[in-house]
Amino acid sequence: MAATRARPGGAPSRVALTPAAARLVRRLGEEHGPLMFHQSGGCCDGSSPMCFPRGEFRTGSSDVLLAELAVEGLEEPVGFWMAADQFAYWRHTHLTVDVVPGRGGGFSLEAPEGVRFLIRSRLLTDEEARTAVVPG
Repeated sequence: MAATRARPGGAPSRVALTPAAARLVRRLGEEHGPLMFHQSGGCCDGSSPMCFPRGEFRTGSSDVLLAELAVEGLEEPVGFWMAADQFAYWRHTHLTVDVVPGRGGGFSLEAPEGVRFLIRSRLLTDEEARTAVVPG
């Protein structure tokens, strides 16, 4: 898994990248500059993590920052944002961003590559649940 920056108070990150996702994020970052992810609560492609140049997707009070992903080879961390109402359902999980063959959301940077990002999740361990920061 790609390294993530610790949350305030040394709490574990809620999000990680698989090695394949980290390689793709690094390549996209080299091409497009600083990046961000956003996961909405939409249906179909809207429920997949979407990758954008940082700032191209506007976040607001209805979004929470879950992680700042440190990707080897990129100078700036990649923020992972989620719609707050979606986080209410996922608050007990650790998310891993992976990449698989196939077309995903047309607005996400990986779409022309013939691959798409997706989320793999697992429940937080008891220790992670005790120490996880709840984004506000």
